[in-house]
Amino acid sequence: MTTTTSPSARATVPVVDHSRPALGSLGLFTVLLGAALPLIDFFIVNVALPTIDHDLAAGPALLELVVAGYGLAYAVLLVLGGRLGDLFGRRRLFLVGMGAFGATSLACGLAPDAWTLVGARVAQGVAAALMLPQVLATIHSSTSGARHAKALSLYGATAGLSMVAGQILGGVLVAADVAGTGWRAVFLVNVPVALVGLLLAVRTVPETRSDRPAPVDVPGTLLLALSLITLLAPLTEGRAAGWPLWTWLALAAFPFAAGAFWWVELRTDRRGGVPLVPPSLLALVSLRRGLAVVLPLSLGFSGFMFVIAVALQQGLGMGAVASGLALVPMAVAFFGASLAGPRVVRRWGTRIVTAGGLLQGLGIALIAWVAWRGWADLSVWHLVPGMAIAGLGQGLQLPVLFRLVLSEVPAERAGVGSGVMVTTQQSALALGVATLGSLFLSLSSSPAGTGSAVTTTLLVQLGVIALTVLLSLRLPRTVK
Repeated sequence: MTTTTSPSARATVPVVDHSRPALGSLGLFTVLLGAALPLIDFFIVNVALPTIDHDLAAGPALLELVVAGYGLAYAVLLVLGGRLGDLFGRRRLFLVGMGAFGATSLACGLAPDAWTLVGARVAQGVAAALMLPQVLATIHSSTSGARHAKALSLYGATAGLSMVAGQILGGVLVAADVAGTGWRAVFLVNVPVALVGLLLAVRTVPETRSDRPAPVDVPGTLLLALSLITLLAPLTEGRAAGWPLWTWLALAAFPFAAGAFWWVELRTDRRGGVPLVPPSLLALVSLRRGLAVVLPLSLGFSGFMFVIAVALQQGLGMGAVASGLALVPMAVAFFGASLAGPRVVRRWGTRIVTAGGLLQGLGIALIAWVAWRGWADLSVWHLVPGMAIAGLGQGLQLPVLFRLVLSEVPAERAGVGSGVMVTTQQSALALGVATLGSLFLSLSSSPAGTGSAVTTTLLVQLGVIALTVLLSLRLPRTVK
């Protein structure tokens, strides 16, 4: 006997897509742990640099390479890491990246000399580039609706908190001198965390991949790498190395490398291929305009974090713990704003990004004012109001922007979209240290001293913040 059902009856039956893998709460925690580790390690080194210099006799140029080697490898390979996840499976690449991150962290912690540490840091950056793009791609392809929005907000909160927590944790670990490890603890602490992450990922993270995985775009990958290296390498190493000829040649080559990269990507797209960074992605208004705000926001933020770490330790003679604890009000305010973000966005939309930029500017202005008013007598307590207000503003911006950038990216292109976003962010973080950091270090060696250098650098950052506020006015008003 057969039973027929009317079209109207069939229309009332909800359709559930059981083919889409679901990311549970523990799985979300696991991938967010994978997002936190690379960002923590970008900043955790800032407060450890003086002790690394003392123990390994590294010198300014090699110390810059300890920071820049990680950042360069990380930025150059992020988009490729996203493409490999689409091709071979995001869970698989996440596991490979997490395991490699733990192993390279161990190599950093055991490095017998400065050059070995630089090599291990480059390898650590490669591991991070394999792991991090899989986080957003997994969230994007295995969550939906309100859970998707919440997961992206938590990712933004994790990213921002990781950058602040890195320096706080670094200060505590260096001062604690666990088992006589000194600065090595900032790397060795990653090893047990990575082991826990591997065990959790095996059990809780679903496997996802693109339905139509594309082959690796070799010309695009090489030209993107060349573009980022010719820009970031001379900017990060130039000051410490005395601006030798190769730095100027690299900077002169950058626009040609970037132009060649874009031409190759457009040509591949028009011929029906799948380029490393599809120009069609930039046709998405939310992605294009969101990235335009992420770039200066991340640049200013990383430059500020580097300047504060160096200024408080070397300029005022504060210990690693004190310089780290100075950032606690920023971390607490950022966390509170991130938690309130989803509710605030539902009511005010992306106008909250503009409001956050204004608050961040007010906080930075307060810090610049107290530095100008009395640098020699400055204490951590003088920084509390400015730090808290700046952290509140950043917490209202970053999670919303991450959610906005990926809001219109199709699930099958999640890896590419995630790679483009985190590459933009990471390149901006490296640029911030290279530009604002170099400006501060150059000014601090002048007769005016550290206080004047801090004030001037923060005023420049205020200009960058003003740019983010203006760009935020062009964002789509609502976030999907």
